[in-house]
Amino acid sequence: MKSLPQTEETLLIRTDFSDEAAWQALRTVVTTPGEDDFLAELHIVDDPAYRDLTTEQVVALAPAEDDLLIVADSKALTEAEMPLLAVLRTDEDGPEQGFAELRVVAEQLYSIENNIALANMDWEEFVDAAEEEGVFRGF
Repeated sequence: MKSLPQTEETLLIRTDFSDEAAWQALRTVVTTPGEDDFLAELHIVDDPAYRDLTTEQVVALAPAEDDLLIVADSKALTEAEMPLLAVLRTDEDGPEQGFAELRVVAEQLYSIENNIALANMDWEEFVDAAEEEGVFRGF
């Protein structure tokens, strides 16, 4: 399996290829500026070579310096709010195997991406603001 590309932007990796219309709708949402004209700075990886990758595989294939990764998996492409999987690499060993996960609705992706990339906020602030089912829908 080839490594994911190294870029300055946050990687958005498509791992589900079952519904092209849903993928195009998701792309439209994440590439359209949100509140106050904020936009996630993304490098979109749309390559069938990454079909059905697990979180562990995505993390293993990503450049070492990429702390935040976004995954467009089957859940993101089949649910109405398009809850993408945000993955943050951690230095911790243990049950999370060096990463933490949080779902984020596509319309709020810019919030996590901008603030984590710029180190304006901590990951825990987004986790704490997530609803019971573990989805961040904004503050």
